[in-house]
Amino acid sequence: MKISKIEHLGIAVQSIDEVLPYFENVLGLKCYKTEVVEDQKVKTAFLQVGEVKLELLEPTSPESTVQKYLDNGGRGIHHVAFCIEDGVAEALAECDGKGIRLIDKAPRKGADGLQIAFLHPKSTVGILTELCEDPKK
Repeated sequence: MKISKIEHLGIAVQSIDEVLPYFENVLGLKCYKTEVVEDQKVKTAFLQVGEVKLELLEPTSPESTVQKYLDNGGRGIHHVAFCIEDGVAEALAECDGKGIRLIDKAPRKGADGLQIAFLHPKSTVGILTELCEDPKK
């Protein structure tokens, strides 16, 4: 698998409206897009920092994995997403072949219109890892 860059950092928050002023008014970043990803039960807000995006993740349901993460004392960085140049499906197959536990067996549509897949943190040194298609392809 060929990783070209960090695509984004996912940050779990209870309320985008409550934390966005910090990112915009203190750090000087601007939110360029929000969207709800129904199947993941989250609302997202994106901010650009150089080539890397910050993705604020607000749960929209008590069943959201982000809500469960917050309920278990998690806050802040939720996951790291890497841009995969040679395709998410190929990267999943490679990871599976190396014994990495897959959350997603096949790529699926994620936020910002990207095809994505997650690797389980129990086999990725405790880091929830997201593989994202290269948007330039």
